Parts: sequence; C-alpha cells; structure tokens
Amino acid sequence: MEVTEESLKSELEMFGIPCKEESVLGKMVEQCICNRIQADEMVLEWVAYSSTKNGLQLSMASLEQFDHEVLTKNHKSKQSFRKEEPYSRTLDINSLQDLIKAEEEEENLLDSYCTPAKGSQKRVLTTPEHPQSKRSAVLLTSPGLLLSPASFSPSLTPSQKYSQRGAKGEVVVTFGAIQGTRWVGRKAPGVGVQVDFLEGLEDSLHCSYKYMFQRLRDVRNVLTEKVEELGEVLRSHFNIEEFSPVSLPAQDSITVLGQVCCDSNGKLNAQSVLLEAGPEQGGQQVPVVLSELKEYSLFPGQVVVMEGMNTTGRKLVASKLYEGVPLPFYTSEVKMEGDEEPTNVLVACGPYTPSDSLTFDPLLDLINIIVRDRPDICILLGPYVDSKHEQIEKAQVTETFEAIFTRCIESIVDGTRSVGCRLVFVPSQRDIHHHFIYPQPPFTLPGLSKDQAQRVTLVPDPCTLLIDGVTFGLTSTDILFHMSAEEISSYYPLYPPAEEVNMDYEKFQSFGQLPITPDVLIVPSELRYFVKDVIGCVFVNPGRLTKGQAGGTYGRLLIQRNAPSGDGKRVSPCLAAHVVKI
Repeated sequence: MEVTEESLKSELEMFGIPCKEESVLGKMVEQCICNRIQADEMVLEWVAYSSTKNGLQLSMASLEQFDHEVLTKNHKSKQSFRKEEPYSRTLDINSLQDLIKAEEEEENLLDSYCTPAKGSQKRVLTTPEHPQSKRSAVLLTSPGLLLSPASFSPSLTPSQKYSQRGAKGEVVVTFGAIQGTRWVGRKAPGVGVQVDFLEGLEDSLHCSYKYMFQRLRDVRNVLTEKVEELGEVLRSHFNIEEFSPVSLPAQDSITVLGQVCCDSNGKLNAQSVLLEAGPEQGGQQVPVVLSELKEYSLFPGQVVVMEGMNTTGRKLVASKLYEGVPLPFYTSEVKMEGDEEPTNVLVACGPYTPSDSLTFDPLLDLINIIVRDRPDICILLGPYVDSKHEQIEKAQVTETFEAIFTRCIESIVDGTRSVGCRLVFVPSQRDIHHHFIYPQPPFTLPGLSKDQAQRVTLVPDPCTLLIDGVTFGLTSTDILFHMSAEEISSYYPLYPPAEEVNMDYEKFQSFGQLPITPDVLIVPSELRYFVKDVIGCVFVNPGRLTKGQAGGTYGRLLIQRNAPSGDGKRVSPCLAAHVVKI
C-alpha cells in the first residue's frame, strides 16, 4: 500500500498527535519509503519512541533523532535477516513444503502443454489418491529434515565444536572377550528380539498416575518398612539374635539396626553421621563415631547394622559394620539352544543435541551408526528434549516440546526401519514434556502405526527387563552422580533424594525396587563412562551422547544366555562390552 501524507495524518490523529507542518509529514513519507514500512507501522514506532522521551513533540529535529536512533537500526537488522533468509528457507520444513507445492503446480501447468509421453512420465510418479511427488516423500521421511532446527527453533547455527570433533568411533573402554568380537547384529529384519518385563506388564509401572499428594506419614511408613525388611535380611544372614535400642546406655557391646542420616543439610562426612533406629528400636537418633572402623562407605538413607559401644546412650562408637546382602540372580527356566548366537545391544543416553545448538546432529549420527552396524536391539534413554538446554529453558522454540519429541521418535523409528531392530525408549526426569516424578511412567506414543509399534517398547524409569533371557536393570536417573556406592538394593536408595529428583515414595516402594541382581545394570551418568563387574553384575555407564558442546559416547554389549559352568559356578551372560565415541 502506498504511503501518503493523508494516511500518515490519519494515523497520527488516532493517537491525538497534532501535525500541522506539511514538511514534517513529507519527511515521514520519505522515511517510510526508505525503510520500507507502512504508515501504521511508522506511527506506532513514533508513539513508542516518544513515550520514552517524556512526550517528545513531532518536529523535523525530533524526526531526525528518531530516524537515527530507531529506524536506521531496524532497517539494518532487517537487511541482516534477509541475508540469512535463503539459508533459513533451505532448512525450514514448512517453507520447503510450500516451495515444492508451488513447483508441482507449475509442473502441472506445464504438463498441459506437454506431449503425451512426458505427461505419462509425470503420471507414473503420482496417483489420484496420493498426488505426492518423490521430492515430497523424501522431505517427509528424511530424519535429517524432520529434525531440521529451522522447523522448531530460530537458531540455525550448528554446533561448530561438535562438527569439528575428533576421534570419531574410537573405543575408549573395553570389557570381556573383545578380540574377534563381531559387532554386527545376528537378526535379519523382521526377526525380533524377545523383550519382556521381568515381573510382567501388570506388575510394572505402565501408565501415568497422580502425584504430589503424598503425606509425610506415608513417606515415614515406606521408610520404616524398608528398615524392617532389610534388617530382617541382615539379621538372618549374619545370625544376629536381636537388635538393641540405639539410645539405651550399655556397658557391653551392642548390635543396632538403623538408617544412616546426616546431622545437617550438608554433605555427609565422618563427623556428621547419625544412626536413626526404626520404631521397634525406639525410633531415636544417635551420633556415630567411625574412627575404629578400618573402612566404610556410607550414604544418607542406607540401612546398616552396626556393632559397638554406647555407654552414655548419646554416642555410638562403631567397631563393626555389617555389609549388605546381595540379591540373587535370575534363573531362566528356558534352556539355551546349542547353536544360539549372541545378541548385539546398543545403548545410548541423551541429551541428543549439543548444549550450544538445538540441532539433532548427534542423534542423526547415531541413527547412521545403527543402520551401519545393525544391532539387534537399541536401548535409548532420555532426555530427548532436555530441560537443561539453554534454548529450552528460555523457550526459544517455535513448536511445542511434545512436537519436537515426536519428531525425534519418528526419526529414530523411520530411520532404522531397514534394520528392523527392536527399540526400547526410557524416559528421563530431564524430558521437559514428560512427568517430573520418580518412578517415572513410560512415554505414550499414540501416533505410531501398527508396524512401528511392533518394534517399539516403552518402559518406565526405572525398570527391569528380560532381553533374550538376560536381565537388564535400566534407569536414566543419575544415581551415580548423587551417591557413590556399588552394592544397592533399590534403583534409588538415597534419602533424602537429590533436589532434582521428585520422589513418590509409595510408587517407589512398588516399582523402584530391585527384585533380583540383574545381569546387566545400565546407569548412565555425568561421571566418566565405565564398564565394571560388581559381584557378578556388569555395571555399564555409557556416558551421554553429547557432553556440553562436544560429542560424547555410547555403549555396545554382546550378551548370551548361559548355562552354569561344569563346577556349578555362574557365568556372566555379558560376553563383551565397550564404550565408543560418537
């Protein structure tokens, strides 16, 4: 629309701004033309500017000042935006769709003037029911285009540090018989891996639930039951006759049961340890002196049995600490076939984007690795849409968090379709679109087709799975970062929990316990990656796929259900494992 003095005068009158000089209106028309803005935009800019200058009057001098301080800067920012526009349109999936649609309309118009031969060639590419060109199909199914940052973020700059990373594919940790190991899946596409919940679907957390309603009394009951149950196991295992009250003065050595606490909100140390007894032992707290113990490893919430002296009833001098009792391993009733081949497992944990960009290049690289190596099963742990990402924290996205998550899942499922591998998705409390609670219910993916759903298993955090007869413990919560202990009886034994963990204790009692000692325990952490055998259980910390702006690591395992050896000893079903740089 052409800008005239009359249109400007009309807009000014709407805001009660007098302007009788034609030279002022002429100057404003000139500024509109030079800066390519309409009359209403010009007046709105002036009103906003003058209000910051204590009601500046409209004049030639004030317009010059306005032009220098506002219009010129706005014009430069528009020019820089136009320079980036071709790149933006290249990446923006919506713009690409508009462009393809326009090109297809142009082709249809040209086809009306073409020879029959060319028209027939065109018709081979489309059908009346699905008038979609090959370019459209490629656009809508390519994982790279589905995860184009332009489609959900104004930031189009890929992470330079990630793209320039070195040592791609370097093996940084090895475990087991690595030599001669063939890191390629044994299954043909369509031949599935058997994945089941160890305790059955009905006894596992399989749907969302109401939280933030727990009462302190209920929390206390859960903690009391935990102390009593573990205390009974320790009493039976070590043949202890009975437990004494922790605060009762005694001149002889006593044996007490309780839960480790800290005397303040700070970090637990040798001088801040308290032992809190259960209700049956009086429910009192007493400070503990650890100087007579040769070695110990304690954490808040740990249930222990201590032997020592408490002559005054106000301080326990511990002389012996009874260690925990490992849980039994799972025994499969199905015998291993003689020619059964190992199962190839890939494990990766988010974030799947660098911290300085919302590009999913690391995830796309992981999909390419899956297509190349063809593992039998991929266990992928969150976060997928990381709540700690700067652009997510500042809401610098143009799509909902759920939509971005859906694109991630669709890219993984569609990108690995040719492999046919089984996919296990584990949520994280850092997934901003999902329930912020522990235990955490599984994702819901109603948009998956029937064929896609057959390959996908959605599990809660934490969970215990049976994969081809081998037990896997999975949790995306960084328990290793929150505490340092190797022998545990639940997926999160720390009490009180870390501030970032929102615990529901009643659900935790039902779904957060370790029913057995798993063959493999997946515990991704911010701590350095490792693979370690602890009392027969293989602990795997695959690291995270990205570490800040740089690339991270993922894990590979080779598992096989094994029968006991000739001497009756248990043989670990984890034949080999390694951690690899992305």
